[in-house]
Amino acid sequence: MSRTERKRAQSALVVVCTRGGDFLLMRRTRPVGFWQSVTGSLAPGETPRHAAVREVWEETGLRAGGALIDLRQSVLFPIIPAWRHRYAPNVCFNREYRFALVLDSRRLVRLNPREHLEYRWLPAREAAELTGSWTNRETIETVEARRAWL
Repeated sequence: MSRTERKRAQSALVVVCTRGGDFLLMRRTRPVGFWQSVTGSLAPGETPRHAAVREVWEETGLRAGGALIDLRQSVLFPIIPAWRHRYAPNVCFNREYRFALVLDSRRLVRLNPREHLEYRWLPAREAAELTGSWTNRETIETVEARRAWL
């Protein structure tokens, strides 16, 4: 990966759920068996909100638009060694901004086959247990606790 293609150490995480309490998780192509919500790095000059809207569209085919909810939370976490080559040398931490998209009901999802193999709609507890990311787990739990007010 060239310098111009290196990822920014900032990302957006979007937990997609229904008013009834079903949460969307997708299984990544890599690493094997890794499930997560919508997530992706911010492009140069992109705001966290714009990245979140873009990633929802790219990964699911859903339009978030004005329905996207900024949870006004972010977390700094260590980038796993297997993915550090995507970032500039000596970059070891990523700042993740958290969002939610609450839908009236489940939707059919159009996956990007380069990124994801399958998706599931699950109750919050099952989604939190299945995700391979502690930040994703925390965000699912936050959204579930606030879902009635979102």
